[in-house]
Amino acid sequence: MAYDADVIVIGAGLAGLAATAELVDAGRKVILLDQEPEQSVGGQAHWSFGGLFFVDSPEQRRMRIKDSRELALQDWYGTAGFDREEDHWPRKWAEAYVDFAAGEKRAWLHGQGVRFFPVVGWAERGGYDATGHGNSVPRFHITWGTGPGIVAPFERRVREGVARGLVQLKFRHRVTGLGRSAGAVDTVTGEILEPSGIGRGEASSREVTGSFELRAQAVIVTSGGIGGNHDLVRANWPQRLGTPPASMLSGVPAHVDGLMLGITEAAGGRMINRDRMWHYTEGIQNWNPIWAKHGIRILPGPSSLWFDARGKRLPVPLFPGFDTLGTLDHIMKTGYDYTWFVLDQKIIGKEFALSGSEQNPDLTGKSVRDVIGRARADVPGPVKAFMDKGADFVVERDLTSLVRGMNALTKEPLIDEAELRREITARDREITNTFTKDLQVMAIRGARNYLGDKLIRTATPHRILDPKAGPLIAVRLHILTRKSLGGLETDLSSRVLTEGGGVLPGVYAAGEAAGFGGGGVHGYRSLEGTFLGGCLFSGRAAGRAAARAVG
Repeated sequence: MAYDADVIVIGAGLAGLAATAELVDAGRKVILLDQEPEQSVGGQAHWSFGGLFFVDSPEQRRMRIKDSRELALQDWYGTAGFDREEDHWPRKWAEAYVDFAAGEKRAWLHGQGVRFFPVVGWAERGGYDATGHGNSVPRFHITWGTGPGIVAPFERRVREGVARGLVQLKFRHRVTGLGRSAGAVDTVTGEILEPSGIGRGEASSREVTGSFELRAQAVIVTSGGIGGNHDLVRANWPQRLGTPPASMLSGVPAHVDGLMLGITEAAGGRMINRDRMWHYTEGIQNWNPIWAKHGIRILPGPSSLWFDARGKRLPVPLFPGFDTLGTLDHIMKTGYDYTWFVLDQKIIGKEFALSGSEQNPDLTGKSVRDVIGRARADVPGPVKAFMDKGADFVVERDLTSLVRGMNALTKEPLIDEAELRREITARDREITNTFTKDLQVMAIRGARNYLGDKLIRTATPHRILDPKAGPLIAVRLHILTRKSLGGLETDLSSRVLTEGGGVLPGVYAAGEAAGFGGGGVHGYRSLEGTFLGGCLFSGRAAGRAAARAVG
């Protein structure tokens, strides 16, 4: 039988580009399909902050951070909480990924021209015991160039494959079925959508102009997750987190719809850990949206006070930046799907970063001058734009006016000024003493023991109600959909497995479609900086394995 290519890759995001690049290196012929137009190549990785998880990196050592493979694996297992029979392959992927992050990952990327911001970030700090959730040390390395900077070398390698006649790019090709003409899955069928000139991330037409059928010796599924499909998010919502939120923002465009996962499952692939997902609790409405319900995540430092919808402070250790899913669990038990940060201009100026390549033009544009300018500014430009234009921001000189503004943003006026003032005043009394029983104040002081936090991420401890630190700021926070942590079960060669535990012949999966490896390498929680790396690691594995199989 004649084949149209050696391998068909479905999805032109980071995992698909990484897999295709490896196939090109092996001299294989590839067809790369994507339902979106060519201007969306790179998928969600393009929009990302570009964070990558490394272990014992040169950047860490320069910041006097002592890290090791053993400590990182301890943190990974404590965070993942693997407890299911189907966690067999995710466990193996976790160990392999930590080895990768502690080994060749940085050199492999560095060799392709990827560079990193010198200050290492400390995400998901946990706040429990040594064997619990969280990063024991800072490991969040920001790519110089953010998301586009990590996409670029892989897109370049793929386009070199196009120039060599090894790769065909077929955008606006939406897959609707996988079939077999022999023993293995070797046929991909679908619809051709009309051309679209929309901008990256904008909603493209779903008008069908034709159909296609393509054959190859192997198929790699790299189609992403379900974050743009709120119906599917709610259908898979974990019972342990109660009733799904009535209102959510989208951290990804609507075309991240999860449909290819169902198609692969119908072809015989096994989906596991559907109820494991990663949604952020610090979402704000984008004042300049690109897609429907477009939300941006605040990457907060540790100083903002976090209150529920009724003005009650969130419990220990649910401080900003410590435990994303622990905070989500708590929020869903309050009966409301929003919370509040209360802070001041001194805190927002130093501690607020916004997730997304477009929200960090200095880092994305690789401008040293602009990075220095951001550090010197009272409030960085992108953050100031949200203060001025964001629907979720209240900025006032006094607490009475702040509370009035907070209550004006919600259906019910739930915030009591006297109670909120009592909470903030009590916290402020603790700040002037070296000693404290307030664990968030301890966390702030602990953060400032790390040079990176002291320089650019944690404000000097001060009283929030001090007029000199003002104005006061309240930010209404929404649940923001983002990542699927479960997916197609795969072995360490990225081969998709079946319900019986066998291999689905001819089919591989990588990236978010495979739960970033194995069907859920993160378990229940992520250590952050591990999504892009998971796409790269699993995409590389899939490309190399498929290249060997069709050789």
